[in-house]
Amino acid sequence: RRMKTGTVYVNRGQWDVNSPFGGYKQSGIGREGGKEGYEEFLETKTIYDC
Repeated sequence: RRMKTGTVYVNRGQWDVNSPFGGYKQSGIGREGGKEGYEEFLETKTIYDC
């Protein structure tokens, strides 16, 4: 059989942090783990040192 997936691991306990993981197509899970996923959790802050 064929399986449509984003990322699949077999017998592997860890993943590359640059590889996004999450749902496929319209699963509603989204993507995390890649650069774009981390940026979703960040808030830009400006700090001035006088």
